[in-house]
Amino acid sequence: QVQLVESGGGLVQTGGSLRLSCAASGGTFAGYTMGWFRQAPGKDGDFVAAINWSGSTYYTDSVKGRFTISRDNAKNTVYLQMNSLKPGDTAVYYCARSKYSSLTTREYEYDYWGQGTQVTVSS
Repeated sequence: QVQLVESGGGLVQTGGSLRLSCAASGGTFAGYTMGWFRQAPGKDGDFVAAINWSGSTYYTDSVKGRFTISRDNAKNTVYLQMNSLKPGDTAVYYCARSKYSSLTTREYEYDYWGQGTQVTVSS
């Protein structure tokens, strides 16, 4: 059973930075696409970023140029570096492992999820 544990969330001022980490255990990591999603209060979850096994990445438009997703297959860990944070980035952030090796933004194509970490950006 794959387990994903996020860390690194917190409270930061507008313009600040945070680095989220997601440690995977209990299953195969290297060959699968990993993604980050977020859910703001009262809203549906949204795709944020994904990285495939070879390091190719994809971002939602609202975070391009500000967020960077990366992975360390030796450590079974995926990261999300978030810079120039805005109040609109406030949400619970979840990492997830895709069923596939190719990049995907679709939530239903991810079968393992972490418990989430809160990111709050104050104005």
